[in-house]
Amino acid sequence: MGIELKKVTKQVGAETYIYETDLSFEKDGFNILLGTTLSGKTTLMRLMAGLERPSSGEVWFEGQDVTGIPVQKRSVAMVYQQFINYPNFNVFENIASPLRVSGVSSQEIKQRVGKISDLLKLTPFLDRSPDELSGGQQQRTALARALVKNAALVLLDEPLANLDYKLREELRDELPKLFQDTGATVVYATSEPLEALMLGGRTATLHEGRVTQYGPTSQIYRAPNTLVSAQVFSDPPINTAPVEKKNDTFHLTDLINWSVPVEYANLSDGQYVIGVRPHHLTVGTATEDMVRLNGTVQIAEISGSESIIHFNVEGHTWVSESHGVHQFKVGDSVELSLDVSRCFYFHQSGELVAG
Repeated sequence: MGIELKKVTKQVGAETYIYETDLSFEKDGFNILLGTTLSGKTTLMRLMAGLERPSSGEVWFEGQDVTGIPVQKRSVAMVYQQFINYPNFNVFENIASPLRVSGVSSQEIKQRVGKISDLLKLTPFLDRSPDELSGGQQQRTALARALVKNAALVLLDEPLANLDYKLREELRDELPKLFQDTGATVVYATSEPLEALMLGGRTATLHEGRVTQYGPTSQIYRAPNTLVSAQVFSDPPINTAPVEKKNDTFHLTDLINWSVPVEYANLSDGQYVIGVRPHHLTVGTATEDMVRLNGTVQIAEISGSESIIHFNVEGHTWVSESHGVHQFKVGDSVELSLDVSRCFYFHQSGELVAG
Protein backbone atom coordinates (compact mmCIF):
# COMPACT_ATOMS: atom_id res chain seq x y z
CA MET A 1 0.00 0.00 0.00
CA GLY A 2 1.22 3.50 -0.86
CA ILE A 3 -0.77 6.37 0.60
CA GLU A 4 -4.24 6.11 2.07
CA LEU A 5 -6.77 8.73 3.12
CA LYS A 6 -9.21 7.52 5.77
CA LYS A 7 -12.36 9.63 6.16
CA VAL A 8 -10.31 12.77 5.53
CA THR A 9 -11.99 16.18 5.47
CA LYS A 10 -10.65 19.72 5.20
CA GLN A 11 -12.50 22.82 6.31
CA VAL A 12 -11.32 26.41 6.39
CA GLY A 13 -13.70 28.48 8.47
CA ALA A 14 -17.21 27.75 7.28
CA GLU A 15 -16.03 26.52 3.88
CA THR A 16 -15.50 22.84 3.12
CA TYR A 17 -12.58 22.22 0.77
CA ILE A 18 -12.62 18.41 0.99
CA TYR A 19 -15.67 16.40 1.96
CA GLU A 20 -15.20 13.05 3.71
CA THR A 21 -12.85 11.06 1.50
CA ASP A 22 -11.59 7.47 1.56
CA LEU A 23 -8.93 6.92 -1.08
CA SER A 24 -5.97 4.57 -1.51
CA PHE A 25 -3.13 5.07 -3.98
CA GLU A 26 -0.80 2.20 -4.87
CA LYS A 27 2.95 2.25 -5.52
CA ASP A 28 2.85 0.72 -8.99
CA GLY A 29 1.84 2.96 -11.88
CA PHE A 30 0.58 6.52 -11.97
CA ASN A 31 -2.22 7.70 -9.68
CA ILE A 32 -4.08 10.65 -11.18
CA LEU A 33 -6.30 13.32 -9.66
CA LEU A 34 -8.51 14.69 -12.44
CA GLY A 35 -10.68 17.73 -11.93
CA THR A 36 -11.24 21.34 -12.86
CA THR A 37 -9.77 24.31 -11.02
CA LEU A 38 -11.04 24.45 -7.40
CA SER A 39 -12.14 20.81 -7.46
CA GLY A 40 -9.79 19.99 -4.55
CA LYS A 41 -6.74 18.48 -6.27
CA THR A 42 -4.11 20.73 -4.68
CA THR A 43 -5.72 20.54 -1.25
CA LEU A 44 -5.65 16.73 -1.35
CA MET A 45 -1.99 16.81 -2.35
CA ARG A 46 -1.09 19.19 0.46
CA LEU A 47 -2.85 16.86 2.91
CA MET A 48 -0.89 13.89 1.53
CA ALA A 49 2.39 15.80 1.78
CA GLY A 50 1.87 16.96 5.33
CA LEU A 51 1.78 20.63 4.33
CA GLU A 52 -1.70 20.78 5.83
CA ARG A 53 -3.43 18.72 8.48
CA PRO A 54 -6.92 17.33 7.84
CA SER A 55 -9.82 18.72 9.84
CA SER A 56 -10.78 15.12 10.53
CA GLY A 57 -9.65 11.68 9.44
CA GLU A 58 -6.21 10.16 8.99
CA VAL A 59 -3.45 9.99 6.39
CA TRP A 60 -1.50 6.70 6.25
CA PHE A 61 1.68 6.07 4.28
CA GLU A 62 3.24 2.64 3.81
CA GLY A 63 1.22 1.23 6.69
CA GLN A 64 1.91 4.04 9.19
CA ASP A 65 -0.30 6.87 10.42
CA VAL A 66 1.51 10.06 9.32
CA THR A 67 -1.36 12.47 9.99
CA GLY A 68 0.54 14.71 12.37
CA ILE A 69 4.01 14.34 10.88
CA PRO A 70 5.22 17.53 9.11
CA VAL A 71 6.50 17.45 5.55
CA GLN A 72 10.11 18.01 6.69
CA LYS A 73 10.11 14.61 8.38
CA ARG A 74 8.65 12.74 5.42
CA SER A 75 10.22 11.44 2.22
CA VAL A 76 8.12 13.66 -0.02
CA ALA A 77 8.78 15.60 -3.22
CA MET A 78 6.20 17.99 -4.63
CA VAL A 79 6.11 20.05 -7.82
CA TYR A 80 3.55 22.77 -8.43
CA GLN A 81 2.33 24.30 -11.67
CA GLN A 82 3.89 27.57 -10.50
CA PHE A 83 7.63 26.93 -10.56
CA ILE A 84 9.64 27.71 -7.41
CA ASN A 85 13.44 27.93 -7.50
CA TYR A 86 16.15 29.40 -5.28
CA PRO A 87 17.14 32.71 -6.93
CA ASN A 88 20.66 32.75 -5.42
CA PHE A 89 21.57 29.26 -6.69
CA ASN A 90 22.46 28.33 -10.24
CA VAL A 91 20.51 25.56 -11.93
CA PHE A 92 22.92 22.83 -10.81
CA GLU A 93 22.71 23.89 -7.17
CA ASN A 94 18.94 24.26 -7.36
CA ILE A 95 18.65 20.65 -8.49
CA ALA A 96 21.32 19.42 -6.06
CA SER A 97 19.95 21.25 -2.99
CA PRO A 98 17.85 18.41 -1.51
CA LEU A 99 20.74 15.98 -1.99
CA ARG A 100 23.15 18.27 -0.14
CA VAL A 101 20.68 18.60 2.75
CA SER A 102 20.52 14.79 2.90
CA GLY A 103 24.32 14.49 3.03
CA VAL A 104 24.76 12.74 -0.34
CA SER A 105 28.37 12.63 -1.54
CA SER A 106 29.58 15.16 -4.13
CA GLN A 107 30.31 12.40 -6.65
CA GLU A 108 26.80 10.95 -6.38
CA ILE A 109 25.28 14.43 -6.55
CA LYS A 110 27.13 15.10 -9.78
CA GLN A 111 25.96 11.78 -11.24
CA ARG A 112 22.31 12.14 -10.24
CA VAL A 113 22.03 15.80 -11.25
CA GLY A 114 23.66 14.99 -14.58
CA LYS A 115 21.21 12.17 -15.28
CA ILE A 116 18.08 14.16 -14.49
CA SER A 117 19.43 17.23 -16.33
CA ASP A 118 19.89 15.17 -19.49
CA LEU A 119 16.34 13.84 -19.24
CA LEU A 120 14.85 17.31 -18.82
CA LYS A 121 17.17 18.95 -21.35
CA LEU A 122 18.76 21.23 -18.75
CA THR A 123 22.43 20.31 -19.19
CA PRO A 124 23.33 23.46 -21.21
CA PHE A 125 21.86 25.67 -18.47
CA LEU A 126 23.40 24.22 -15.30
CA ASP A 127 25.64 27.27 -14.72
CA ARG A 128 22.86 29.80 -15.21
CA SER A 129 20.77 31.45 -12.51
CA PRO A 130 16.96 30.98 -12.58
CA ASP A 131 16.33 34.56 -13.75
CA GLU A 132 18.30 33.78 -16.93
CA LEU A 133 15.90 30.97 -17.86
CA SER A 134 12.61 30.93 -19.72
CA GLY A 135 9.47 30.00 -17.80
CA GLY A 136 9.56 26.47 -19.21
CA GLN A 137 13.22 26.04 -18.24
CA GLN A 138 12.50 27.23 -14.72
CA GLN A 139 9.67 24.73 -14.41
CA ARG A 140 11.94 21.96 -15.64
CA THR A 141 14.46 22.96 -12.97
CA ALA A 142 11.82 22.70 -10.25
CA LEU A 143 10.73 19.35 -11.63
CA ALA A 144 14.33 18.10 -11.72
CA ARG A 145 14.88 19.10 -8.07
CA ALA A 146 11.88 17.01 -7.05
CA LEU A 147 12.78 13.99 -9.17
CA VAL A 148 16.43 13.86 -8.10
CA LYS A 149 15.45 13.22 -4.46
CA ASN A 150 14.19 9.69 -5.15
CA ALA A 151 11.44 10.41 -2.62
CA ALA A 152 9.04 7.70 -1.46
CA LEU A 153 6.05 9.93 -2.27
CA VAL A 154 6.07 12.17 -5.34
CA LEU A 155 3.25 14.68 -5.81
CA LEU A 156 3.03 16.41 -9.19
CA ASP A 157 0.48 19.23 -9.31
CA GLU A 158 -0.02 19.97 -13.04
CA PRO A 159 3.78 20.09 -13.49
CA LEU A 160 3.75 20.27 -17.29
CA ALA A 161 1.25 23.11 -17.64
CA ASN A 162 3.89 25.80 -18.29
CA LEU A 163 5.99 23.79 -20.73
CA ASP A 164 5.92 24.02 -24.51
CA TYR A 165 3.85 21.47 -26.40
CA LYS A 166 6.75 19.35 -27.67
CA LEU A 167 8.41 19.00 -24.26
CA ARG A 168 5.07 18.21 -22.62
CA GLU A 169 4.56 15.35 -25.07
CA GLU A 170 8.07 13.99 -24.44
CA LEU A 171 7.74 14.16 -20.66
CA ARG A 172 4.32 12.51 -20.67
CA ASP A 173 6.02 9.52 -22.23
CA GLU A 174 9.10 9.67 -20.00
CA LEU A 175 7.60 10.33 -16.56
CA PRO A 176 5.87 6.94 -16.08
CA LYS A 177 9.06 5.18 -17.20
CA LEU A 178 11.16 7.32 -14.88
CA PHE A 179 9.25 6.16 -11.81
CA GLN A 180 8.65 2.59 -12.96
CA ASP A 181 11.36 0.96 -10.84
CA THR A 182 11.79 3.52 -8.07
CA GLY A 183 9.26 2.08 -5.64
CA ALA A 184 7.79 5.56 -5.19
CA THR A 185 4.10 6.33 -4.90
CA VAL A 186 3.35 8.90 -7.59
CA VAL A 187 0.27 11.13 -7.60
CA TYR A 188 -0.27 13.40 -10.60
CA ALA A 189 -2.90 16.15 -10.68
CA THR A 190 -4.30 17.43 -13.96
CA SER A 191 -7.33 19.28 -15.29
CA GLU A 192 -6.94 17.71 -18.73
CA PRO A 193 -8.81 14.46 -19.48
CA LEU A 194 -6.56 13.72 -22.47
CA GLU A 195 -3.47 13.96 -20.25
CA ALA A 196 -5.01 11.48 -17.80
CA LEU A 197 -5.70 9.05 -20.65
CA MET A 198 -2.18 9.38 -21.99
CA LEU A 199 -0.60 8.73 -18.59
CA GLY A 200 -2.86 5.74 -17.90
CA GLY A 201 -2.66 4.17 -14.45
CA ARG A 202 -5.58 4.88 -12.11
CA THR A 203 -7.66 8.03 -11.88
CA ALA A 204 -9.76 9.67 -9.19
CA THR A 205 -12.24 12.17 -10.60
CA LEU A 206 -12.89 15.18 -8.37
CA HIS A 207 -15.75 17.66 -8.30
CA GLU A 208 -16.21 20.42 -5.72
CA GLY A 209 -14.19 18.65 -3.04
CA ARG A 210 -15.62 15.17 -3.59
CA VAL A 211 -14.08 12.11 -5.24
CA THR A 212 -16.80 10.95 -7.62
CA GLN A 213 -15.07 7.81 -8.94
CA TYR A 214 -11.75 5.96 -8.70
CA GLY A 215 -10.34 3.13 -10.77
CA PRO A 216 -8.35 2.28 -13.91
CA THR A 217 -8.22 5.42 -16.04
CA SER A 218 -9.51 3.88 -19.26
CA GLN A 219 -12.33 2.13 -17.40
CA ILE A 220 -13.60 5.37 -15.86
CA TYR A 221 -13.46 7.05 -19.25
CA ARG A 222 -15.46 4.25 -20.90
CA ALA A 223 -17.93 3.76 -18.03
CA PRO A 224 -18.38 6.84 -15.81
CA ASN A 225 -20.69 5.88 -12.96
CA THR A 226 -22.37 9.29 -12.77
CA LEU A 227 -23.05 12.25 -15.02
CA VAL A 228 -20.65 14.30 -12.89
CA SER A 229 -17.80 11.83 -13.51
CA ALA A 230 -18.58 11.92 -17.24
CA GLN A 231 -18.47 15.73 -17.20
CA VAL A 232 -15.13 15.76 -15.36
CA PHE A 233 -13.71 13.32 -17.92
CA SER A 234 -14.71 15.21 -21.06
CA ASP A 235 -12.99 18.07 -22.89
CA PRO A 236 -14.66 19.67 -24.84
CA PRO A 237 -17.60 19.38 -22.42
CA ILE A 238 -19.91 16.41 -22.76
CA ASN A 239 -23.28 17.22 -24.31
CA THR A 240 -26.33 16.55 -22.16
CA ALA A 241 -30.07 16.76 -22.73
CA PRO A 242 -33.25 15.22 -21.32
CA VAL A 243 -34.66 12.28 -23.27
CA GLU A 244 -37.81 10.26 -22.83
CA LYS A 245 -38.14 6.52 -23.30
CA LYS A 246 -41.48 5.42 -24.76
CA ASN A 247 -41.80 1.73 -25.48
CA ASP A 248 -38.90 0.90 -27.81
CA THR A 249 -37.85 4.47 -28.67
CA PHE A 250 -35.80 7.24 -27.08
CA HIS A 251 -37.10 10.73 -27.90
CA LEU A 252 -34.81 13.76 -27.79
CA THR A 253 -37.52 15.86 -29.42
CA ASP A 254 -40.68 15.05 -31.33
CA LEU A 255 -38.62 14.88 -34.53
CA ILE A 256 -35.37 13.39 -33.21
CA ASN A 257 -35.62 9.83 -31.92
CA TRP A 258 -33.97 6.43 -32.19
CA SER A 259 -34.55 2.82 -31.30
CA VAL A 260 -33.71 1.75 -27.76
CA PRO A 261 -30.46 -0.28 -27.77
CA VAL A 262 -31.01 -3.92 -26.89
CA GLU A 263 -29.14 -3.59 -23.58
CA TYR A 264 -31.76 -1.08 -22.40
CA ALA A 265 -34.78 -3.02 -23.63
CA ASN A 266 -36.05 -3.69 -20.08
CA LEU A 267 -35.58 -0.10 -18.93
CA SER A 268 -38.75 1.47 -17.59
CA ASP A 269 -40.42 4.15 -19.67
CA GLY A 270 -39.82 7.67 -18.42
CA GLN A 271 -37.43 10.60 -18.31
CA TYR A 272 -33.63 10.18 -18.49
CA VAL A 273 -30.58 12.26 -19.34
CA ILE A 274 -28.39 11.52 -22.34
CA GLY A 275 -24.65 12.19 -22.40
CA VAL A 276 -22.82 12.50 -25.73
CA ARG A 277 -19.10 13.17 -26.04
CA PRO A 278 -18.34 15.77 -28.73
CA HIS A 279 -16.34 13.36 -30.92
CA HIS A 280 -19.40 11.11 -31.16
CA LEU A 281 -21.28 13.97 -32.80
CA THR A 282 -19.56 14.69 -36.10
CA VAL A 283 -19.96 16.67 -39.30
CA GLY A 284 -21.31 14.72 -42.24
CA THR A 285 -24.10 12.46 -43.40
CA ALA A 286 -25.37 9.91 -40.89
CA THR A 287 -24.77 6.24 -41.55
CA GLU A 288 -27.55 3.69 -41.00
CA ASP A 289 -26.85 3.32 -37.26
CA MET A 290 -26.61 7.07 -36.61
CA VAL A 291 -29.14 9.85 -36.13
CA ARG A 292 -29.03 12.96 -38.30
CA LEU A 293 -29.22 16.38 -36.62
CA ASN A 294 -29.57 19.75 -38.29
CA GLY A 295 -28.29 22.69 -36.27
CA THR A 296 -27.30 26.33 -36.45
CA VAL A 297 -23.64 27.21 -35.84
CA GLN A 298 -22.99 29.50 -32.86
CA ILE A 299 -19.19 29.18 -32.59
CA ALA A 300 -16.73 27.48 -34.95
CA GLU A 301 -13.01 26.94 -34.34
CA ILE A 302 -10.15 24.85 -35.69
CA SER A 303 -7.89 23.12 -33.13
CA GLY A 304 -4.99 21.45 -34.91
CA SER A 305 -6.56 18.81 -37.13
CA GLU A 306 -9.91 18.96 -35.32
CA SER A 307 -12.94 21.13 -36.01
CA ILE A 308 -15.02 22.17 -33.01
CA ILE A 309 -18.51 23.55 -33.54
CA HIS A 310 -20.95 24.89 -30.96
CA PHE A 311 -24.42 24.67 -32.43
CA ASN A 312 -28.07 24.94 -31.56
CA VAL A 313 -30.41 22.09 -32.34
CA GLU A 314 -34.06 22.17 -31.28
CA GLY A 315 -33.26 24.51 -28.37
CA HIS A 316 -30.21 22.55 -27.14
CA THR A 317 -26.68 23.97 -27.38
CA TRP A 318 -24.22 21.17 -28.08
CA VAL A 319 -20.59 20.82 -29.11
CA SER A 320 -19.28 18.72 -32.01
CA GLU A 321 -15.64 17.67 -32.51
CA SER A 322 -14.82 16.30 -35.96
CA HIS A 323 -11.56 15.16 -37.49
CA GLY A 324 -10.30 17.36 -40.30
CA VAL A 325 -10.78 21.02 -41.15
CA HIS A 326 -14.40 22.07 -41.68
CA GLN A 327 -15.06 25.73 -42.35
CA PHE A 328 -18.27 27.16 -40.90
CA LYS A 329 -19.50 30.64 -40.10
CA VAL A 330 -21.77 31.72 -37.28
CA GLY A 331 -25.36 31.29 -38.43
CA ASP A 332 -24.60 28.53 -40.95
CA SER A 333 -26.81 25.47 -41.04
CA VAL A 334 -24.89 22.27 -40.36
CA GLU A 335 -25.75 18.60 -40.67
CA LEU A 336 -24.28 16.36 -37.97
CA SER A 337 -24.33 12.67 -37.23
CA LEU A 338 -25.04 11.40 -33.71
CA ASP A 339 -23.58 7.98 -32.93
CA VAL A 340 -26.31 6.76 -30.57
CA SER A 341 -24.42 3.51 -29.91
CA ARG A 342 -21.84 5.57 -27.97
CA CYS A 343 -24.31 7.53 -25.84
CA PHE A 344 -24.46 7.35 -22.05
CA TYR A 345 -27.84 7.23 -20.34
CA PHE A 346 -28.29 8.56 -16.82
CA HIS A 347 -31.15 8.58 -14.35
CA GLN A 348 -32.40 12.03 -13.49
CA SER A 349 -30.52 11.65 -10.19
CA GLY A 350 -27.29 11.52 -12.24
CA GLU A 351 -26.50 7.83 -11.75
CA LEU A 352 -25.52 5.82 -14.83
CA VAL A 353 -28.25 3.55 -16.18
CA ALA A 354 -27.03 -0.05 -16.05
CA GLY A 355 -27.02 -1.52 -19.55
